[in-house]
Amino acid sequence: MDEKQTVEITTNEDVTVVVFNATCISGVEEIQVASERVTKFIAENCPQKMVVDFQQVKFFTSQTLGLLMDIWRRLKVYDGRVVISGINPQLHRVFKITNLDKIFEFYPDRQSALKNISTT
Repeated sequence: MDEKQTVEITTNEDVTVVVFNATCISGVEEIQVASERVTKFIAENCPQKMVVDFQQVKFFTSQTLGLLMDIWRRLKVYDGRVVISGINPQLHRVFKITNLDKIFEFYPDRQSALKNISTT
Protein backbone atom coordinates (compact mmCIF):
# COMPACT_ATOMS: atom_id res chain seq x y z
CA MET A 1 0.00 0.00 0.00
CA ASP A 2 1.24 3.48 -0.81
CA GLU A 3 2.42 5.33 2.31
CA LYS A 4 0.36 8.40 1.42
CA GLN A 5 -2.78 6.29 1.52
CA THR A 6 -1.96 4.89 4.95
CA VAL A 7 -0.91 7.96 6.93
CA GLU A 8 -1.07 11.69 6.34
CA ILE A 9 0.74 14.20 8.57
CA THR A 10 -0.31 17.84 8.61
CA THR A 11 -0.01 20.78 10.96
CA ASN A 12 -3.01 22.80 12.11
CA GLU A 13 -1.58 25.91 13.81
CA ASP A 14 0.58 24.44 16.61
CA VAL A 15 -1.00 20.96 16.52
CA THR A 16 0.27 18.08 14.41
CA VAL A 17 -2.49 15.89 12.96
CA VAL A 18 -1.73 12.31 11.98
CA VAL A 19 -4.57 10.80 9.94
CA PHE A 20 -4.77 7.09 9.17
CA ASN A 21 -6.52 6.87 5.81
CA ALA A 22 -6.92 3.10 5.64
CA THR A 23 -9.93 1.19 6.97
CA CYS A 24 -7.66 -1.70 7.93
CA ILE A 25 -4.16 -1.19 9.34
CA SER A 26 -2.77 -4.69 9.43
CA GLY A 27 0.12 -5.00 7.00
CA VAL A 28 3.55 -5.12 8.57
CA GLU A 29 4.98 -3.04 5.74
CA GLU A 30 2.31 -0.33 5.93
CA ILE A 31 2.75 -0.03 9.70
CA GLN A 32 6.52 0.15 9.24
CA VAL A 33 6.18 2.91 6.62
CA ALA A 34 3.75 4.84 8.83
CA SER A 35 6.06 4.42 11.82
CA GLU A 36 9.07 5.68 9.86
CA ARG A 37 7.18 8.71 8.57
CA VAL A 38 5.81 9.68 11.99
CA THR A 39 9.14 9.05 13.75
CA LYS A 40 10.99 11.18 11.20
CA PHE A 41 8.43 13.96 11.55
CA ILE A 42 8.73 13.93 15.34
CA ALA A 43 12.54 13.95 15.20
CA GLU A 44 12.60 16.88 12.78
CA ASN A 45 9.77 18.97 14.28
CA CYS A 46 9.47 18.07 17.99
CA PRO A 47 5.70 18.68 18.06
CA GLN A 48 4.22 19.58 21.45
CA LYS A 49 0.65 18.59 20.55
CA MET A 50 -0.49 15.73 18.35
CA VAL A 51 -3.90 14.41 17.35
CA VAL A 52 -3.97 10.89 15.91
CA ASP A 53 -7.16 10.50 13.88
CA PHE A 54 -8.65 7.02 13.43
CA GLN A 55 -11.95 8.17 11.89
CA GLN A 56 -11.63 5.88 8.85
CA VAL A 57 -10.09 2.89 10.65
CA LYS A 58 -12.25 -0.14 11.36
CA PHE A 59 -9.48 -2.62 12.26
CA PHE A 60 -5.84 -2.50 13.34
CA THR A 61 -3.29 -4.94 14.69
CA SER A 62 -1.33 -4.77 17.92
CA GLN A 63 1.58 -3.24 15.99
CA THR A 64 -0.54 -0.12 15.63
CA LEU A 65 -0.75 0.08 19.43
CA GLY A 66 3.03 -0.21 19.49
CA LEU A 67 3.27 2.71 17.08
CA LEU A 68 1.00 4.81 19.30
CA MET A 69 3.06 3.97 22.37
CA ASP A 70 6.22 4.93 20.49
CA ILE A 71 4.67 8.28 19.53
CA TRP A 72 3.59 8.85 23.14
CA ARG A 73 7.08 8.05 24.49
CA ARG A 74 8.80 10.31 21.96
CA LEU A 75 6.57 13.28 22.77
CA LYS A 76 6.69 12.65 26.52
CA VAL A 77 10.45 13.31 26.48
CA TYR A 78 9.73 17.01 26.03
CA ASP A 79 6.31 17.09 27.74
CA GLY A 80 4.39 16.74 24.49
CA ARG A 81 0.83 15.48 24.41
CA VAL A 82 -0.93 12.94 22.17
CA VAL A 83 -4.71 12.55 21.89
CA ILE A 84 -6.76 10.18 19.77
CA SER A 85 -9.82 11.12 17.76
CA GLY A 86 -12.54 9.34 15.84
CA ILE A 87 -11.91 5.84 17.15
CA ASN A 88 -14.83 3.45 16.85
CA PRO A 89 -16.21 1.74 19.98
CA GLN A 90 -14.84 -1.71 19.09
CA LEU A 91 -11.31 -0.38 18.73
CA HIS A 92 -11.72 1.73 21.86
CA ARG A 93 -12.34 -1.50 23.78
CA VAL A 94 -8.83 -2.63 22.84
CA PHE A 95 -7.46 0.43 24.62
CA LYS A 96 -9.54 -0.38 27.70
CA ILE A 97 -8.47 -4.03 27.76
CA THR A 98 -4.80 -3.04 27.53
CA ASN A 99 -5.21 -0.13 29.99
CA LEU A 100 -3.97 2.28 27.33
CA ASP A 101 -7.14 4.28 27.90
CA LYS A 102 -5.37 5.60 30.99
CA ILE A 103 -2.52 7.01 28.88
CA PHE A 104 -4.41 8.54 25.96
CA GLU A 105 -7.30 10.98 25.84
CA PHE A 106 -10.07 10.23 23.35
CA TYR A 107 -12.34 12.56 21.40
CA PRO A 108 -15.25 11.67 19.13
CA ASP A 109 -13.87 13.60 16.15
CA ARG A 110 -10.85 15.56 14.98
CA GLN A 111 -12.46 18.97 15.53
CA SER A 112 -13.19 18.34 19.22
CA ALA A 113 -9.68 16.95 19.71
CA LEU A 114 -8.14 19.99 18.04
CA LYS A 115 -10.29 22.34 20.10
CA ASN A 116 -9.35 20.65 23.38
CA ILE A 117 -5.64 20.21 22.73
CA SER A 118 -5.32 23.79 21.45
CA THR A 119 -6.72 25.28 24.65
CA THR A 120 -4.40 23.38 27.00
